[in-house]
Formats: sequence, structure tokens, C-alpha cells
Amino acid sequence: MQWQDSEQISRTLETVFNGILATRLREVPIVNPALSVQAVGFTRFNEDWLGVLITPWFMNLLLLPGPDSDWRKQLPGSKLVRRYPYGAFEFTLASEAQLGPYAQCSLFSPMFQFEDQGMALTAAQAALQGLLTTPSPRTVSRRDLLRGALGGHK
Repeated sequence: MQWQDSEQISRTLETVFNGILATRLREVPIVNPALSVQAVGFTRFNEDWLGVLITPWFMNLLLLPGPDSDWRKQLPGSKLVRRYPYGAFEFTLASEAQLGPYAQCSLFSPMFQFEDQGMALTAAQAALQGLLTTPSPRTVSRRDLLRGALGGHK
């Protein structure tokens, strides 16, 4: 798939993963019924589109390939390391028929620590902001980054 802009990405991801929720994950106990599918903050970063996907069963950093992405033809299950201002992160390649290839890095799974969508959205935005910010000299663990515990926010 050729990704045009963040609106197209959000609409497509939300449609596909709502379909997965309604079919493959219907009545599966790892689903937090207080949450919904939401694509957050997708923007271009180098050759890829980067954002966070919130679902009732996981929250992942997601990469969608741009036209010049070198990994778009690699097999699902392959690993990919990408560097961001915060540091290097490993992604696992996956594919869905309606999306094509994408790469994911787990932030949370399952999602029962979130009481509502607002809490999940705040964590997703903090993780994305942290990823794209050069860390201060103080030591911040990857776990703190993924939990949005940067700059005194938790």
C-alpha cells in the first residue's frame, strides 16, 4: 500500500484493527473492553511513517513503509532496528492483507492497566514524544520511556 498522509493511515489502521477485534478477537479474554482502536501521531520519520497504535489488546509503536523503505519486502517475523533521538529500538515485521507490511515494537500487552481510552492515549503520546526527544543526561530506562515517565510525567 502507498501511504499518503496521517489521515489515510489512521483511517486504514483503525478499520483493519477494528475488523480484527470484531472477528479474530471476539470474546478473547485479553481484550480490555474499556478501550478502542486508535492510531496516534503518525508522521514521517526518515523513510518510514511512525506512530502508535492503541488497541484493546496491545499498544505498539508502528512503522509503515514509505516508498524508499529498505525493509518493505522482508518476511514477516524478521527483525528490524531503527534509531531515534532517544535510542535504538527493535521492531518485528508483520503483514495484514489490507495493510501490507508493517513493523511493530510492543509498548504494552495486554492493556488491563488502562482504565479508559484517555489514559491509553496519554501513554501513547508520551511514549512517542519520548522516542523523538534526545534524553537528558540523567539515566532514563527504556521501561520509563515506554511508560511515559519522562520529564516527571507518569
